[in-house]
Amino acid sequence: MSGESAADDRARARSVRGLRRTAELVGIGLTGVVAAGMLGFLLLYWARDLPVASDLYVAFRSLGRGMDAAFGTNVFRHPIMWQSMAVGVLVGVVAPLVGSFLVHREMALIGETLAHTAFAGVAVGILVTSSTGWNGSLLLVALAVGIAGALAVQWLTERTDAYGDVPIAIMLSGSFAVGTLIISYGDGLTGVNIQGYLFGNLAVVTPEGARLMGALALIVVAGVALTYKQLLFITFDEQAARVARLNVTGYNTLLVVLTAVVVVGAMQVLGVILVAAMLVVPVAAASQVARSFRETVYLSVIVGQLSVIGGFAVSIGLGLPSGGSIVVTAIAVYLASVVGSGFSVRAISTHG
Repeated sequence: MSGESAADDRARARSVRGLRRTAELVGIGLTGVVAAGMLGFLLLYWARDLPVASDLYVAFRSLGRGMDAAFGTNVFRHPIMWQSMAVGVLVGVVAPLVGSFLVHREMALIGETLAHTAFAGVAVGILVTSSTGWNGSLLLVALAVGIAGALAVQWLTERTDAYGDVPIAIMLSGSFAVGTLIISYGDGLTGVNIQGYLFGNLAVVTPEGARLMGALALIVVAGVALTYKQLLFITFDEQAARVARLNVTGYNTLLVVLTAVVVVGAMQVLGVILVAAMLVVPVAAASQVARSFRETVYLSVIVGQLSVIGGFAVSIGLGLPSGGSIVVTAIAVYLASVVGSGFSVRAISTHG
């Protein structure tokens, strides 16, 4: 009887694992479909004046009006809202994707640091715009400064004897200080809503910014997919990776650069102050219930997507800032995962 009972237990365990795996794959599949649809909208919106695209664009606008009629809203008929939601959906994919490596390497603070560096980039862009009349995208300047900041953090970390987080803390406070000085120096010279970049605002998202986020999302997903095994190796055993003659410095640099790319794109809807939360909170929620690193990645992306969609619903329904709404939703999911897991944290396996 005991042998039959053990066999039944093993069969039930296999059945539960199978259901978990199926649910994860369905969730990732739906997330991929939504993200692909949003990328398609950004492409369609950009090419809406072309013959074929114009007909599809008209049909899409009709669909939006139908959704407004069905839900009793006045949101989906406006392309500006769709491009804001597209940026949010893409952030919900790439931020937890990169954050999974950062959290397990205890580098959560790097996201906050690069967000402040990107804010300094926005400040530099405002100063350049006000002094030269240049009308380019502030996000491009923020991207350049953010990547430069990421490289500087990596350089300092590799070449100083201070504790690992000291260069990160110096860059965090220093870049924000530079940003505030530049903003104060150029105060009143432009009509840029700096609070939108600090706290997140759907109105901050421009067509150029949305297309930039689409391109950056593709770059991040491709970068992680192509270097997943290497990033996994240095995440869980950096010393062994060095012994195996893996280019650890190069992959560390790639990781912080990808983080800077995500931060600049996410800054549009989350704001500088809250952008780091989407790198950390979905991963923390997923880690409560995941049994392997791969499962953590899957679940964190799903949680990120639920947080973005739920946050947008709260933001639109109650007229609240998008950044705070998304982060509060993510924290609510995290707390639910803590309660659901029985307040325990499992050791994460690198397999599976």
